[in-house]
Amino acid sequence: MLIDNKLLDEVAALARTSERLRMNRDMRNSTDDTSQRMLNALEIGTVLPIHRHPTTSETQLLLRGKIDVMFYDDQRREIERFHLDPRNGMYGVDIPAGTWHNLVVIEPAVIFEAKDGAYKPISPEDVL
Repeated sequence: MLIDNKLLDEVAALARTSERLRMNRDMRNSTDDTSQRMLNALEIGTVLPIHRHPTTSETQLLLRGKIDVMFYDDQRREIERFHLDPRNGMYGVDIPAGTWHNLVVIEPAVIFEAKDGAYKPISPEDVL
């Protein structure tokens, strides 16, 4: 599968009409593939709670748009912020397992996201 502007435009169009203002596109080649690889189109106003993935790291690469990715301590205090914009050479972040994080969309964006292992829903104790 080619990852090009046409594909990014298609996923972004779905995000614009989604109630959550975001949409993902599974990038696995089969259901036997237990990795997590996806495109995630994000519109301004989408809400992602502060959360963590206790047993898996996460890599986010920004393909289009602008986002801020924030890291937090256990008391919800922001401890680090990254302003991602591929036009300025700021492409992505690697988020270690167990790290509290979220993001805010500055300009409609599409990220490539990868996590270790099969999908597991986030449990309530992993949302601040």
